[in-house]
Amino acid sequence: MNLSRRAFLEHSLLYAALAPFASQAAQAEGMKPRAFSNTQGSNMKLSRNEYDYRPPRLQDLQTASDPLIVLCTLLARADNSPLSERRRDPGFLIDRDGQSIQDPAGHDQRPAFDSPVNVSFEKWGEYWRKVHGPRFLYAQKPQDGGIQRMVRYDQVHRLAFGPSKGSPLPYLPPVDNDGELFHTVVDHVPAYRRPDWDGIAYLGFKSTDDMGAVFSQPSLAATIIPEDKAIFRELAPVLSRQHIIIPSATQRDPILLVKTHQRRAGLSRQEFQHQWLAEHADLVRTTPATARYVRRYVQLHAIGPEQEGQPFWHPASSKIDGVTLMAFSSLNDLEDFMLSEDYQAIERDEQRFADAERSDFWTAMGINVVNRIQQEVATPR
Repeated sequence: MNLSRRAFLEHSLLYAALAPFASQAAQAEGMKPRAFSNTQGSNMKLSRNEYDYRPPRLQDLQTASDPLIVLCTLLARADNSPLSERRRDPGFLIDRDGQSIQDPAGHDQRPAFDSPVNVSFEKWGEYWRKVHGPRFLYAQKPQDGGIQRMVRYDQVHRLAFGPSKGSPLPYLPPVDNDGELFHTVVDHVPAYRRPDWDGIAYLGFKSTDDMGAVFSQPSLAATIIPEDKAIFRELAPVLSRQHIIIPSATQRDPILLVKTHQRRAGLSRQEFQHQWLAEHADLVRTTPATARYVRRYVQLHAIGPEQEGQPFWHPASSKIDGVTLMAFSSLNDLEDFMLSEDYQAIERDEQRFADAERSDFWTAMGINVVNRIQQEVATPR
């Protein structure tokens, strides 16, 4: 990396999950953390918008046959869940004075990102898509040249009504001991098992130099860090190398199956990734159900640290050895794929190298914000 390690850390973007390092640098440079304002000027004139960073408006497209470096940041939204139910990173969930809230479930809190309880998930999803995404791009001044070195930026929003590990297929109604429906749903509503994560910030680069060029922009540290501390409670980065097994024809496939993998005991990360890419990928690629339903299949191989104290280390994501992203044209296609005998064979094969108990999966919607790839192709193996 051309940037020195110190410079890279001191100007890193919290959004890219280098929060502690960037925050320390901001304080050292006299940038006082400030509370996030949830207001937006109605007559603010933007010099550009996100539509300029992807086709059809963006014409200056690139090719990328080699594996991209992807920062796959798992994220949890800011909410009032007690710490006994959901973790939070130090310094996150700030109040209107910019201070960390001690008890997220307390009734006397004044969170910076406030929303009515009944619409909190909807409001957060709307904000992340409609406000945070444009802010993230707007903060990058064109003359700094950083935004031009980001190849792809996707927001991956978890869908509560899709299959997940806590609520897998097939969906069956609650019945009594005789197999009959209850006459009332009172006391018979199944418990909701929420996954650890509400989405993924997926940022792709051709090299770590390009990643450093984006995250070393002081404007990001000055404007995005306070926002991230307000709208997220946890950011867990999976620094990874992307292997495209099945390229997308459109790069706009809406429905995603997200699977986080942890290797089986006795395997090294390198051994896990070899079996996953050299053996398992071909099984997935050649099954009839894959050909019928899957529009994109990507393996993200973790290359970040497993030991505490190193850049990109996080107690949750450091245990993840890889992430599967499978794309589908519809939720029905995803469900039919997961119900197929071919998928059962895929899952059985996964258990050779992945720990099913410690791994996870959930359904999401993918939203392309930045895309400079002209046509996606399978990466060499």
